[in-house]
Amino acid sequence: MDADEVWSELERTRVAWFYFVGGLTQQEIASRMDMTRLRVNKIIGQVRDQGAVQVDLTLPLSDCIALGLDLERRYGLKEVRVVPDLPDFLDQKRVIGEAAGMMANALIAGRDLGIGVSTGRTLSFAVRKLTATPHPESWVVGLTGGVTRSSGTNSFEVATSFARRLGVECHYLTAPLFCASPEGREMLLLLDELTDVLARTEIAEIGITSCGALDENTTLTQIRVVKDQLEEIQRQGAVGEFLGCFLDAQGRPIDHFLNESLIALSPEKLKLKPVSILASGGVSKVPVIRAILRAGYVNRLATNEAVARALLAGPR
Repeated sequence: MDADEVWSELERTRVAWFYFVGGLTQQEIASRMDMTRLRVNKIIGQVRDQGAVQVDLTLPLSDCIALGLDLERRYGLKEVRVVPDLPDFLDQKRVIGEAAGMMANALIAGRDLGIGVSTGRTLSFAVRKLTATPHPESWVVGLTGGVTRSSGTNSFEVATSFARRLGVECHYLTAPLFCASPEGREMLLLLDELTDVLARTEIAEIGITSCGALDENTTLTQIRVVKDQLEEIQRQGAVGEFLGCFLDAQGRPIDHFLNESLIALSPEKLKLKPVSILASGGVSKVPVIRAILRAGYVNRLATNEAVARALLAGPR
């Protein structure tokens, strides 16, 4: 099954699940999924004609719908999209990113707003599903400073691709993600243009983010200052990073100078946004995803089945 078939089947299954199992009306489904009532009616007719509804829904992916609703209830999230587990690492990132892009569409269409975007391969795939047309005065801003090497996943590149797809202007935090020290950060913040962009990261109504495990092979842990401090960061209880900030299992920033040397929107300020989407998957990221949800930094999630099950099986 290719990507388009996966999304078509996922859409079909979501409609069927909400109608036959969830008890939603066709209009409620149309509003929730940002589609016409006519399309909802057509899908329901197809499902009936194909005999796909018995006592239990027999369509594939129905477990994904149920997992998403369970996660919404458990962590107080506004929306969760769970995609199937795929064996290929990049394919998994792609479908999670595309799910986040589809989620963002309904929130962006026709609105005059600021859209903040962080870094990562998963978010680079989200652009593929951005079809909404925002108000011309909307804008995109990178939520973090940059790293010195990447391949299409740097904050600058991801923000640029979002802005181009949406046809709006883009603003960049033209500074390193990590300064050498907190004092170095304070010196950079004397630049008015930089502080102006940081202000935009705070007032953007939508934040679309990813997160990272403390894997020695990730882009973030290859930054020299992070690589040199990685063992100490782990000793202090960090389970991963979010917007460059190293978090413990409860979602609290650890007491380390790197967290005081960041050029990025803070997780606490992301928490204040009306819309905050986390797009991340892979079992290695379960501890940091759980930490982010525990702290309530985001109100929407796109992830894969294995992660969803782990989040529900473990302690809240």
